[in-house]
Formats: sequence, C-alpha cells, structure tokens
Amino acid sequence: MKVMVLGLRGFPNIQGGVEKHAEHLFPLLIKMGCEVKVLARSPYRPPNIGNEWGGVRFCWLWAPKNRTLEAIAHSFVGVVYAAIKRPDVLHIHAIGPGLMTPLARLFGLKVVMTHHGPDYDRQKWGFLGKSVLRVGEYLSMHLANERIVVSQVIRNLVAKQYGCNSVCIPNGVDLVDIPRSDAALQRFALTPGQYILLVSRLVPEKRHFDLIEAFRLAALPSWKLVFVGDSDHPDAYSKRLLNSGLNVPNVVFTGFQSGITLQELYAHAGLFVLPSAHEGLPIALLEALSYGLPVLASDIQANREVGLSLEHYFPLGNVEALANQIRNFAGRSNSDAMREARRSWVDKRYNWNDIATRTLAVYEKVAG
Repeated sequence: MKVMVLGLRGFPNIQGGVEKHAEHLFPLLIKMGCEVKVLARSPYRPPNIGNEWGGVRFCWLWAPKNRTLEAIAHSFVGVVYAAIKRPDVLHIHAIGPGLMTPLARLFGLKVVMTHHGPDYDRQKWGFLGKSVLRVGEYLSMHLANERIVVSQVIRNLVAKQYGCNSVCIPNGVDLVDIPRSDAALQRFALTPGQYILLVSRLVPEKRHFDLIEAFRLAALPSWKLVFVGDSDHPDAYSKRLLNSGLNVPNVVFTGFQSGITLQELYAHAGLFVLPSAHEGLPIALLEALSYGLPVLASDIQANREVGLSLEHYFPLGNVEALANQIRNFAGRSNSDAMREARRSWVDKRYNWNDIATRTLAVYEKVAG
C-alpha cells in the first residue's frame, strides 16, 4: 500500500494539530505495512531532519511562507507530484488543501480526505479566505473517495450540509513515561504543581486574553500562567499578546517547545486550561490528560466531545466562571492514583494504535 500525504507542513516537532496528528499516525502505518511519503512544505523543514523519519519518507516541496497562499499553492504542486508518482492512495488533510480534490480525481488518483475542523471559523480569515475554505470543504466532501472526520461534531456537520457519509476516527495520544526531570522548570523559573499551562498556537480563537484575565481574577499569588506555543505568521494579535506578558505579573511565554522540554512542562503543571472558541478535536487537551493533569476547557462542542464530566467545562468567554473554576481546581490535590486514572481513561478512548488500524481499513477500501 503506497500512500502519499498532503496538507501539512511536515514533522516531527513542527507546530500544529494536523502536524501532531500525522507525526503519531504515519509511523504506525509504516509498521502495519504501508509505504508512506509525506509531501511536506520546504520552508518548515527542520534542520536536523532529512528525507526520512520513523520510516516515513519526505518530499519537501516548494511552498510560499505566506498565510494566504501557502496551503493552496503547496497543495497544487503536491497533487501534480502525486499524479506523476501514482500512489495507491492520496491522503489529503484539512479543507484548505481539500480544494485540490477535484484536480486529484481528474488525474485519476484515489483520495482519502480527513476533515480536521471547519477552519473558516478561525478568526484570522476574512470574507474571501472563509469563502475559499467553504468551497474546499464542499469539493473535498463531495469528491473524495472516502471521508474521515476527527469528531462526531464534524461528522454531523458533513452529513447535514452535504449529505455525505464519513468515518469518524479521532485524534489520539501516546502514554509516555512521565519525566521526573525539571530542567525546563528551572529555565522558566517555574515551581512544580504551581502553574497553569496552555499549549497552542498564538491565534485569536484560542482566546489567550480570556485566560489571562481569569488568572488575574483568580488571584493565586504563588502560581504562574504558562503559554507554550508561537505564531506561524506574526501578526497584530500575537504581538499584542506577547506585549501583555510584560504588563501582567506571573505570565510566562516559552515560545514553541517540543521533545523533553514540552514533556517536562506538561508533567509538572498543576492545571491545564483550554479556553478556545474553535477546535476540531483538541490534541493538546488529550495530551494534558495523558500526563494525568486536571483540565478545564471551554464548553464548545468539540471540547465537550472529549467526554469529561461537567465540572471540567466552563461557558465560552465567561472569565469570571473560569476564574472561579481555576481557584477551585488549584486548591485540590492531584495524587498519583488520580493521575493514573486520567491516563488510563484517555488511553482507552484515544489510542493511536487503534486509530492507525481504522485508518488502514479506509485505505484498503479505497485502494480495492
């Protein structure tokens, strides 16, 4: 089974939910007998990564590092490349690159499309960008040979708007050994169990300012608020957010982190909070649970679908309610038994090995 993958910047250790999804999924599919080549974007190529990682081969194709043109230009080049190389399956990720589905089918390629979320709901897009993404969603849902969605919310959306069936295969997590080391905490002057963590891009839909204001209202003098992540394309929002860290006490911006540094930041946090207005199925929230962290999340449908009890959710944008829940959770203990219970819970529901098996079944159906 020869599979080509299109629609992501690349991996490993490249920021983004689709990138994290691919980083976990495709090495497992290699072990299941697939040959996987990722058509990645050359501007994001990590300096220490060649043309193969974890058995996955990369083809680093040209892409303009431009928020508006990057995905569509690279996807066009990628589909032409795939048409020449003739994989058994072309797996396109996200509705922006999905705009190239008609071209791929015109070239006689068999297309699996994964819908990671309605990206036109992201605040960064203007009218034209939102319209293009909606067209990409329409074309990819109607013309792909098979459709995968990462949540039931998206599955219902696809069925209602386009009358299309889809296979729901969620994002997942790996249960890593929780590190005891704390070099990252020393680097950022953090105390174990005494900081709130959010791992995300610095984009408006993550609603960082809600969390900053809630943290201020919660009045936890011994705690800090830690933002891990960066902006792919620095803009007015990210600049204003970074400047706010200079004016609000105990707010720490670490920038994008990966590897052992990110693991340590997860492992020693006291609480993970996701206040976002838009998600597909939030990998960062699942990862926090995989480290046994207590979590809070906004009550949008995608977050609720994770399946936590009601106490873990707060009304979107209600900073006073969030402040009260932060204060409540910060006062609780987090025993080893509680951590292991959370880890076991998320592993049973969101296991990458199961996800890879189900994805392979879709490939086999499409390839015949």
